[in-house]
Amino acid sequence: MSIQRVDLGQDQGMVAGLHEAYVAANADDPGPLVTLPRFRMSFAAERSDQGVEMWVATEGGKVTGGYSLGLPRLDNTHTASVFPLVVRPERRGRGLGAALFEHAVGRARAHGRRLLLTEAPATGVGARFARAHGMTPSTTEARRTLDLRAADPAALKAMTPTVEGYTLQQWAGPAGPELLDDLATLLDGMNDAPRDPGVEASGYDAERVGEGERRITGAGQTCYSTLARRVSDGAPAAFTRIAIKTDRSDGWANQVDTVVLRPHRGRRLGLLVKLANLLWLRESEPHLDRVITWNATTNVHMLAINEAMGFRLLDEWHIWRLEL
Repeated sequence: MSIQRVDLGQDQGMVAGLHEAYVAANADDPGPLVTLPRFRMSFAAERSDQGVEMWVATEGGKVTGGYSLGLPRLDNTHTASVFPLVVRPERRGRGLGAALFEHAVGRARAHGRRLLLTEAPATGVGARFARAHGMTPSTTEARRTLDLRAADPAALKAMTPTVEGYTLQQWAGPAGPELLDDLATLLDGMNDAPRDPGVEASGYDAERVGEGERRITGAGQTCYSTLARRVSDGAPAAFTRIAIKTDRSDGWANQVDTVVLRPHRGRRLGLLVKLANLLWLRESEPHLDRVITWNATTNVHMLAINEAMGFRLLDEWHIWRLEL
């Protein structure tokens, strides 16, 4: 068995092959899987803030397993992240997964990284594999889903609070250049969210945020965003976003970033922006069936908002860590 590096600029067939292996290996996942366009953008493309290596094992020209290694460039340069690391189900039990993991550890060490991180369910095959290879759980995130087919729009609208002194701004698709500084401020505000003790805060500026906004379309996605501003000075106060597939090929929506900046907390702005965004999305995209969201299990305030909106627990995932 040999493990070979994928030329990300030339060999998109190998990238597609690893995506096929990822889909096969996660066939039992009750949530939405990463699509090929998003897979390419997230795990097979370098960007200014992160380098990427992809390695695969093949048999008869077919990818049987592999992994993608993310190497931060701007902050957390002592870390590496491996995701996905997968083996096709029919090739399991032959030591390929262990070989791929040890190879990933070696590549992370070769880059001088001291902490390897990955994401996997808190129970099941992935958890057993992580523990067997010396990884330990760090933060825990819960996935929750909202069934839009059963949700009552009138009840959701009635829950929407009135918050004096703030106004809402909404847009569909990537943010324009006039919004990038505000989004950088808001994303910086997420740095007090729970994270591994060995991971430092990420810094954002308009350039970094703009690059991320440009990746949205390339990943085969679009999004609906709502931003709350203080009326007195226009300062950004809260933000939320839901992403969907550009081709509307399934009924899933993904609730992503939500933040309320510290000086504006305690006014129910989190509930306001999330409900306003969700109701707008539901009206604009009637084909959607479900919204999925991720939250740290220690984020009691956001969990309470989601529960009130009707989100119900699907499963829990860990960020797994290994000090190298």
